[in-house]
Amino acid sequence: MKLCISLDLPSSHENLALAKEVKDFDVWLKVGFRSYIRDGKEFLEDLKALNPNFKIFLDLKLYDIPNTMADAAEEISNFGLVDMFNVHASAGVDAMHTVMQRIKDIPNRPLVLAVTALTSFDNASFMAIYNETISTKAIKFAKDTFNSGVDGVVCSVFESLDIKKNTSDNFITLCPGIRPFGEEVGDQKRVADIPFAKENSVDFIVVGRPIYKDTNPKDVVKKILENI
Repeated sequence: MKLCISLDLPSSHENLALAKEVKDFDVWLKVGFRSYIRDGKEFLEDLKALNPNFKIFLDLKLYDIPNTMADAAEEISNFGLVDMFNVHASAGVDAMHTVMQRIKDIPNRPLVLAVTALTSFDNASFMAIYNETISTKAIKFAKDTFNSGVDGVVCSVFESLDIKKNTSDNFITLCPGIRPFGEEVGDQKRVADIPFAKENSVDFIVVGRPIYKDTNPKDVVKKILENI
């Protein structure tokens, strides 16, 4: 299991300061909409300059027509800075397959994950959009993702084990909504701690606020790594 730290702070200065705090640890860094829209590709370069061994997960959740998604995926892959990025599984099999075909020959291409159900959904709000339960639809999305040649999915801890059973033990599950030591839930609905993530064969846990809101983020990261 790997730790992926969310860089969701209000400025690049604060995010870089956090990255500097953890630069000696074996961790991944998640760069999402806020940071990427504000700070761009240069921010990714700044992170790699801090530590070339940092692994970067670009969390933009691509969702568009197949060719547009593939164009974006190709650009991301050609940066040479991104180690993993994601798309939306609900874009469909054709879109995911097109993405993977487009980038398959790029040397050291990034890992690609597909979002199943956002962890901000509960069953009622998910049903209102997809007309199926999270557990049922997440498995269907995961099967589509697996059959499209995508490397894994973004899901909650609660779907991780069932997804692997319906695809492969080597199919990656990355799970947001991790509150390592019982911290405040915030805007996430489906959250869990580290022992539960372990039990459910999660490959990547994503942790943000419990790290960057602590007065000593380095100690929190050290404690999480000791527990995983």
